[in-house]
Amino acid sequence: MTDTRRKFITSAAAVTAASYSRILGANGRVNLVVIGVGGRGTAHVKGYGSLKTLCDISGVCDVNQAARERASALIVSLGGSKPKEYNDMQEVFADKSVDAVSMATPNHWHALGTVWACQARKDVYVEKPASHNVWEADRMVDAARKYERMVQVGTQSRSAAHIKKAAELLQQGVIGEVYMAKGLCFKRRVSIGRKPDQPTPPGIDWDRFLGPAPLRPFNELRFKYNWHWFWDTGNGDLGNQGVHQMDVALWGLGLNELPTAVSSTGGKYVYDDDQETPNTQLATFDYGRRELVFEVRGLVTGGEGASEKGVKIGNLYYGADGYMVLDGGGFKVYKGEKGELAMDEKAVREDDSPHMKNFLEAVQSRDRSHLNAEIAIGVTSAKLCHLANISYRLKRHLRVDPKAGKFISDAEADAMLTRDYRKPYVVPANV
Repeated sequence: MTDTRRKFITSAAAVTAASYSRILGANGRVNLVVIGVGGRGTAHVKGYGSLKTLCDISGVCDVNQAARERASALIVSLGGSKPKEYNDMQEVFADKSVDAVSMATPNHWHALGTVWACQARKDVYVEKPASHNVWEADRMVDAARKYERMVQVGTQSRSAAHIKKAAELLQQGVIGEVYMAKGLCFKRRVSIGRKPDQPTPPGIDWDRFLGPAPLRPFNELRFKYNWHWFWDTGNGDLGNQGVHQMDVALWGLGLNELPTAVSSTGGKYVYDDDQETPNTQLATFDYGRRELVFEVRGLVTGGEGASEKGVKIGNLYYGADGYMVLDGGGFKVYKGEKGELAMDEKAVREDDSPHMKNFLEAVQSRDRSHLNAEIAIGVTSAKLCHLANISYRLKRHLRVDPKAGKFISDAEADAMLTRDYRKPYVVPANV
């Protein structure tokens, strides 16, 4: 065990629930640190920066010094005080003045960071997908329950008014019995090309960036954003943009459980580059009387659904009496054999702040039922992405035991439900 890790465990163990019963921050505001302040983390800073009556951004944490400095300057420009800067998230968790953290790290850090935060009695907003694999998702739920933390997953659609209304209508029978939900992630992705390994640039803690992932030489393509396209750190576009629509598909079906079978095919077509994950993928999930279908297309494509150009990032629902087309712009309901337009709901454009506001209010109320995307809900859509990716990588149909959270008679597939964690960055089996 490293000295840093030993000191963190000792410090976290000394923190008692009683010490966190104090009044939150100044004037009841939540003292919050944003962990991971790259592209997505910058959006976190802006979102919380618009919620000054509920929180103070007291710190920023990133393995990249330049990113920390940019985020600090942004907070000041938004009218906040200059935040404390941390290189190591363990220092954040050991800081007793911090009430909550908002994590916009790469996917492979989501579970361990959340578990550590819960152990230190910090509430957590964690970006999607909730986890990098199936097994660690359950450890996140375990930690949230054991330490009685508010843990919100960054699937912001759960706080979007028009999507809430669409889900309610579907469950009320607006198109009759829903037999299929389809999620669409037709987000254009250009080739990442190829780049050689190189020495780690100054100001970047590459070891901490890799964390639970295998140790590799620094490569620019495995760092800023493109980490999504490598299995060590990301989950492809199915677990990037797609998990939002996967979550909405489940919501519309009224489900929060695993299927009995999964099958996924596809490939990385057209491009010859260093990307490992597919740019074209089709997945199907068997729920007995209902089916969930998901499709990823990163290449040039048209949309789907009943509109001139079709939906490219959204959801389609098919029922006994009609169908619904849903995306960020609103939803339409078509009824009857002729598919006549029966409802046309326009969305009110919103940023991420309603979802963050919902998190902060739950931190103050201490009632996890107030969370729109509580961790036990958020992990399910992530797990579906992971199950589909396992099927894709093994190139076969897989049967699932939804209660056990494992595959049926398939040790090779079961082994892919978790990963070999690089010490000392290990997600504990007993949180």
